Amino acid sequence: MLRAFLGPFAVTLPVALFILDMQFLWVYADDLIGKGLDLWVVFKLMVFASARLVNLALPLAVLVASIMAMGNLAERSELTAMKASGMSFLRILRPLVLCMTLICCGALWFSNTGWPAANMRFRALLYSVTKQKPALNIREGVFYNGIDGFSIRVGTKHPDGTLDDLLIHDHRDPKGRSVLVVHAEHGRMTQDDGALVLELERGVSYEEHQETMSRNKERVHPHIHSRFGTQTLRIPLHSLDFSMANEDLFRRSYERMNLAELSHYSDSLKGNIAQERADLVQYGRRNLERLADSTGWFANAGSTPQAAPLTPWHASLNPVTRGRAFDKAKETTRNHIRSLENAISNMEGKRLRQHRHDIEWHRKYILALGCMVLFLVGSSLGALVGRGGLGVPTLLALCLFLLYYSLSMLGEQLVKMGSLSPWSGMWLSTMTLLPLAAFLMWSTTKELRWIPRWGSS
Repeated sequence: MLRAFLGPFAVTLPVALFILDMQFLWVYADDLIGKGLDLWVVFKLMVFASARLVNLALPLAVLVASIMAMGNLAERSELTAMKASGMSFLRILRPLVLCMTLICCGALWFSNTGWPAANMRFRALLYSVTKQKPALNIREGVFYNGIDGFSIRVGTKHPDGTLDDLLIHDHRDPKGRSVLVVHAEHGRMTQDDGALVLELERGVSYEEHQETMSRNKERVHPHIHSRFGTQTLRIPLHSLDFSMANEDLFRRSYERMNLAELSHYSDSLKGNIAQERADLVQYGRRNLERLADSTGWFANAGSTPQAAPLTPWHASLNPVTRGRAFDKAKETTRNHIRSLENAISNMEGKRLRQHRHDIEWHRKYILALGCMVLFLVGSSLGALVGRGGLGVPTLLALCLFLLYYSLSMLGEQLVKMGSLSPWSGMWLSTMTLLPLAAFLMWSTTKELRWIPRWGSS
């Protein structure tokens, strides 16, 4: 039983990771191509991306392997022979259930320890790669600005490496007090020890110095104009070197936290929201009491409303003072409304952040328990269908996994929108498939043939 299950599982898990990694490369191809990245950097990025995709690849591999294992046993009549010897279907699945328990425990450990570390390193490395400047690739007739402080244009590039009509702008001075422009008819470009070496022939250089301390009418605009037969210009390429971003910048995100940290931050946000809600209620009561005292509509704070006075308090004011008072009241009311809206918006933002932390907290358990539910569905379905190989099991597994994945994404989006609580939204897919797993297990145990064997009449 273990060989029948672990063999397909060991094959489908790398294949699923490979397919998902290819999707990742397709999405981030523009950020990786043409930047001269070292193969080790690309390899680490793929490893960290694979670790982040385990939550998709592992359930799919478990589902495919369970359908294939039980389908192969049923197709070869081995499952029938075991049942004929007096073994029930649950007894047959006992070794696989024990194996899946170990896999689920490993998945929970990985999602709590390896997953946050992989997310943090992946984000830091991906940020560093996206910020990396393109590799040195100077094209004809286009200014290349990838080197800090320089702009280089080449008129013609020959196959032997020679260049014609070179124009170089050197603006490395941070204060802009000097500008150097070099034009050469011919040249050759090489790289040596982290620097770009330009061997120029028959050219002219123009260097202008800015007079920032003198008045405009007193400036003489000093500059240096020179011609040369040959000149070597050495440009450092340190700005093109790959630099790794600080991982501490990505440490506090909810995707990089374990269960204890997620629970702590969620409780902290919940307490902050409750405190801000109490402060908002107190703020409203305080302003209501102040309004009651100024208008005289209430005898005292907290008492029942009384009839308004026969002569309004503003009747004794002249029209100008009355208009100013009304304008001031309108401005004060608008300020209160803006304050209330800002406070409510702030609480809503914290509530959404709390939901994000709760989503990641539930996601770690879903990876483990979802694999067990998919295993029960796949093993029962494989025994009922009675076909092994890659064709039918893979088709059934993909259909079920698409249903599982769609429900997962739907529940997560509803949680982010605030339509569902984190518990009900994140467990929507698992709770939907759990009755299906129970029904399929009951049908297989009772040997109900409501699903005809694939290929049979």
